[in-house]
Amino acid sequence: MKKLILNILLFSALSFGTQQIYAQTAAAPPPPSDHGTSTDQTAGGGAPIGSGLFILLGLAGTYGAIKVYQTKKKASHVN
Repeated sequence: MKKLILNILLFSALSFGTQQIYAQTAAAPPPPSDHGTSTDQTAGGGAPIGSGLFILLGLAGTYGAIKVYQTKKKASHVN
């Protein structure tokens, strides 16, 4: 039974992996003709990454603080 489940999972992983190869066969469209004519625009546009970065750092800090608290709590119960 374990071998059957392992084979099914392996087949699923391999089949999903090959679908990703064929998912984006078309080339990206070229930028508009007036791109960067009035201002010095970057090629990627104005995608903001700051807010997501701060959320990720906040969650990582919270996780670290919880782990430190749990470790200190466990250490105080041992003594």
